[in-house]
Parts: sequence; structure tokens; C-alpha cells
Amino acid sequence: MLHIIRKIDLDKMKEKILIVEDEFIVANDLKIMLTKAGFAVTGIASSVVQARKLIADKRPDWILLDIMLKGDLTGIDLAWELIGQKLPFLYISANTNHTTLEAVKATQPYGFMVKPFRERDLLVMLDIARYRYGIEKGISESGHNPAAFSSKSIGGIIGQSPNLLSVLHKIKVVAPTDTSVLILGESGTGKERIAHSIHELSSQSAGPFVIVNCAALPESLIESELFGHERGAFTGANNMRPGKFEQASNGTIFLDEIGELPLDAQVKLLRVLQEKEVERLGGSGTIKVNVRVIAATNRNLEKEVAEGRFRLDLYYRLNVFPIELPPLRDRKEDIESLAQYFLKKYSTKARKSVTVISPAAMQQLMQYHWPGNIRELEHLIERNVLLAPQDTIEAFDLPAAGVATAPATARTDALLSMEDMEREHIIAALKQCNGKVFGAGGAAEVLKIAATTLYSKMKKLGIRQEYH
Repeated sequence: MLHIIRKIDLDKMKEKILIVEDEFIVANDLKIMLTKAGFAVTGIASSVVQARKLIADKRPDWILLDIMLKGDLTGIDLAWELIGQKLPFLYISANTNHTTLEAVKATQPYGFMVKPFRERDLLVMLDIARYRYGIEKGISESGHNPAAFSSKSIGGIIGQSPNLLSVLHKIKVVAPTDTSVLILGESGTGKERIAHSIHELSSQSAGPFVIVNCAALPESLIESELFGHERGAFTGANNMRPGKFEQASNGTIFLDEIGELPLDAQVKLLRVLQEKEVERLGGSGTIKVNVRVIAATNRNLEKEVAEGRFRLDLYYRLNVFPIELPPLRDRKEDIESLAQYFLKKYSTKARKSVTVISPAAMQQLMQYHWPGNIRELEHLIERNVLLAPQDTIEAFDLPAAGVATAPATARTDALLSMEDMEREHIIAALKQCNGKVFGAGGAAEVLKIAATTLYSKMKKLGIRQEYH
């Protein structure tokens, strides 16, 4: 054991951390904690300008970022530069409003911790961040390309859009491991199907796949449902009953809508994840369980943590390998293939010969915003198959509020010129704001759009943040 601890400490000593924090007391506390834990702190920067110089001089392995810093640029602005330099980073901030958290999420950090924090929280976050980075770096260096993956190799997943292929890449990376997975995404994006796929590609695929809808569990029965109970544990407990974790032993448990669990249940769940054992309600001993945990939520868990509704330590335990599913509006290339898949499925089920979606009807699907995502599309196709009088669906009855107003007949050259105009407009705003995107006086504020939207447009239009 001593040999293992020494080896871990030596590994940490090889890793250099730069602290970017404008509050001296907080920065100094961080330096003490990190040094004590065996990391090498290469310096402290209070602004983006200072951080750039230290990064160039010291080449740290990790950067701890505060969001609000001295000067015009924020930690989020620096984060986008770090992405380009392939330097991993984590946020430590007291700023937890919704707009900030959305901008943070867009940069895909390896961790986010809310001030004030405990030393143990910092070290757990770093350990998980290092583990995640190691997995991703190893896969990257092996030469795997997300574009090389095909949805056809994973049953039940339809589409070939870049956003979907990126998800498939992550599934194939994490499935063979025993790592916990957190699936994020709006309702209807297919989180349960992704969880099934991870289980089917895992070494425990022959074991059970147990689904728990956390939102549907009555608060008084959560402990009994998850961990089981002994006979006589409470009124009505006439027999011993194993809980969901025991039922999933040597397999996978899928905790859907994990963000709905009350805090008391979160404490008990955390213990199971840490100790790999459960204690039945009314029992006197513990039972070891070998279970792969996959959780899912449509909530913003960083926001839930910041507002005290979700435990930070549980979030770290679950968020070892996050997979974020794109909404259907961000993968419109897949709408036609999904629609055809559901058309065949439900016409066969209804024993009807509905085999065609007219071009006009397909155009409706392409222009719709899809607030209900894939589930809404599936239900729409099923309903229209049943209603279709002949073999063709001629039109869909869609809510007008969700349909894009841009004319379907817009010419390609007009769209390209609009794209060029948008690029020039964004570049002009960035120059005016000295490269600052997020926060007061930033380009997002000048353009009156969300910072996340602006970052997305910059990425799409190939605009690099070099106007500072």
C-alpha cells in the first residue's frame, strides 16, 4: 500500500498546475492544498494576460481557472484559448448564475467547483479530471477518429450527423471499461437507448440491465427500492426483497432522471458508489455488489449543485465520463433517416402500407424546431401512419410556433452570402471588444446574443479568438 501511495504521489509531482485566480487568499490556499497533495504549482496569475505569459514560460499540465479576473478578459475567454492549445483546465468560481454556467458548459471543462470548497472536494475533482483526461488522451493518441464510427454498428441508433458520430465515439471508448457514465440531454433525445448501447457493448452485457426512474420513486420508498429491505423492516414488508442494486449485480443499473433524487437519498447513493456495497432496510450487515452505474438527467447538474439541490461529491462520482446528447434541432441531417425508420416500424406494426412521406411533408419536418426531440418525431410519425388514408403522408399538423420562418426556397448562394456577412459582423464585434466574448463589454453583449450562441457561431464559421 505504501508503494502504491508513493507511486501516485510521484505521478502527481510530474504534473504542473497553474492557478489563475485574482483573489490572493483563495489562490494561496489553493497553492498550499495542491503542494501538500504532491502537485507542482508553477505560478499564480490574476489576469488572462499574466496567465498567457506563465503558460508560455512554464507549460503547465493543468490550469485551475477562476471566471472573473482582473482586466477585460474572463476565465471563459482564456478557456477557449486553452482548447486550441490542447491544455486541460478546470473552473473554480463563486459565479453560478445560469448564463455563466451555460458559457462554462460550452467550453467542456474537466471540472467545475463552486467556492467555498473543501480540500477533499478539490482533490476528488482533480483525480476524476485526470482520469477522464487520461482516457481521452489515450484514445486520441491511438488514432481513433469519430468520423470512422457508424451508427449501423450500434443497434437502434439512427443517423450519421457529426454530432451523433461524436456520441458514438464516446460510447465505444467507455463501454468496455467499468467507468461510471453520466448521460446529459434534453427530454426525448434517447438517453435510455444510449445507456442500453453502453451495456450491450460492455464486458457485463450478459448480466442484467436494470432501469430506475428516479423521478417516479415515492420519497418514502426510495431506500427500499434502491437497496432492498428485510422482512418486517416496516409495515407491509412481509418478505425480504432485494433492491435494484442487488438485482443489477454483475450487470448495469441505469439511474434515469438522477437530478430528481432528494438530498437524503443522494447521501445513501454516494455511499453505495464509494463502498460498492448496500445495506438492506432493516438489515444488520452489508452486501457487496458489482454494478456498472449509468446515470442520466435533463437537468443542468452544475446549476443544481450551485443552488444546493444536488451534492457536489455525488456529482463528481457520477460525472467521471459525461456524454451529452445533441437535441434533434442540432442534428437535422438525421431527421429524414429517423422519419423513414419510424415510418417502416409503425406501418408494419399497424399492418398498413404507408411507405412514403411526400417532399412537402419532409420539408415540414426539416423546418420544425422539435422541442420534444426524437420522441416527438416518433409519436408524430406513429400518429400520422394511423391517420393516413393512402400509402403517402402528404402533410403533418405541426405547431406553428415551432416552425422556422425562413423561406424554404432560399437560394444556396444567398445563404452563403448571409454566412459571409455574419462572419464579418462577428469579427468586427470581436475587434471592437478586444477579443472579449463573455461578460460585461464582451462581443456577446454587444451583439445581444447569449455567449454560448456566439461561441457556437464562431466555431461554425471558423472564427478563432485572436482579436485581442
